[in-house]
Order: sequence, then structure tokens, then C-alpha cells
Amino acid sequence: MKLTGYEQAAVGLAEARELRLAVEEFNAEYCAVLDNGEVEQWPEFFTDAAIYRVTSKENADMGMPVGLIYIDGKKMLRDRAVAIARTQMFAPRYNLHLVTNTRVLQQTAPGEFTAQANFILLQTLVEGPTTLHLAGRYYDRFVRSGHGLLLQERQVVYDTTMIATDLVYPV
Repeated sequence: MKLTGYEQAAVGLAEARELRLAVEEFNAEYCAVLDNGEVEQWPEFFTDAAIYRVTSKENADMGMPVGLIYIDGKKMLRDRAVAIARTQMFAPRYNLHLVTNTRVLQQTAPGEFTAQANFILLQTLVEGPTTLHLAGRYYDRFVRSGHGLLLQERQVVYDTTMIATDLVYPV
């Protein structure tokens, strides 16, 4: 993987455990908001200057992070969230995120660090079966704030070769 800044580096064992637990709690809340359909709350998990990108593993492996979705800043996150919440033009569905194997990779600056986790996104159409919608990894840059962790960057790198044409919701 050629995503720079996400290489494994020495983080003390006790600190890595503490940060991993914080990331797992963060991801649990992040996924609960999305799985409950509260998409307008989604931007609150990010800093004002955050980057959110969804790209294929193939592009990431070639050092080409351009992907399906690229959002630069909280204002763009809010715009996307409002558009999704208020202009649904697709069949109703339920999403279920499963996030596992969280790893803290590198302390990049005081109060900032990188982490990675695997995810699976299941989707159930109201009148259909549950399907695997997307699978891959989160590559994250976190910042500690007065209220806990915030994402400075979330790169969603999906392994799924054939993706659905309705990748609308945040991952």
C-alpha cells in the first residue's frame, strides 16, 4: 500500500492500547450514527479541514488516491450529508458497518496519530436480501480535541472489485 504517512511506527505499548480503545469507541459511535440513518450528524466526526476519500485498493496500491468520492473540508461533508438526508432518490435501505482489527500505527505530532481498521458494510434493501455492499480498510489521521477524537483524514480503501452503483452513503 502506498498511502504515505500510514506506515507502522513505534508507539509505546500502553499508549497504543489506550489509543486503540479510543479509536474503537470512535468507530462504534461513527458507525452507529450512519447505521441509524443520522447522516446529518456524520460531519461532526471530522475537523473543519478534514479530508474524506473513498478509493479502490488498486488505485491506492499504485499511489493514485483519486477515487469515487473526494471531500475536502467540513462544509463539503455537511453539503453531502444534507443532500443525502433530504433528497433521497433511491430505494430505502438499512446499513450495518462492522469494523475490526484496529491498529494504531504512528504518532505524527502531539495529539495526532494514524490508525487503520478493517470494515465490512452490509446493506439490506427494504424489499430484498442483505448483501455485502463494500469491504476494505479505513486509513485514518486522528486529532485529539477537547471532546475526544476527530478525523483529520479518512481514506476508505475498498477491496470490492465490483461495487454497487449506489455508493451514496458515507462508509
